[in-house]
Amino acid sequence: MINHIDITANKKDYKIDDKLTKYIQKKIGKLDRHMKRRNRSAVRADVRLKESSGKGGKKCTFEVILHIPGFRITASESTINMYAAVDIVEVKLQNQLKKHKEKHSPSMNKHQKSRARRAIGKIFSH
Repeated sequence: MINHIDITANKKDYKIDDKLTKYIQKKIGKLDRHMKRRNRSAVRADVRLKESSGKGGKKCTFEVILHIPGFRITASESTINMYAAVDIVEVKLQNQLKKHKEKHSPSMNKHQKSRARRAIGKIFSH
């Protein structure tokens, strides 16, 4: 669970209710499942809420910046409902974290894999 989640709003008069705060903490807090175990305790999330009204009606923008040691991952979404924006951003961050984990995880190259197969083949052929 991501323990440090800082939630801010663009206007002082915009009240963030407890229900929305709990929902954000639940959704964003569980993103640490997609991170390396050694980085989980150092992760910090900055959440920004913005609500604006215009010709098109109410527009809710939800933005998250995840601070992982050595990296920063950002996602944002604008919809008419803040809860929907939270859900969409959660999925975006999950995908980005999976790609980040795959890219930065050590893996064997082709040569190492073929050498390992040969060694296993020798062990079981005797």
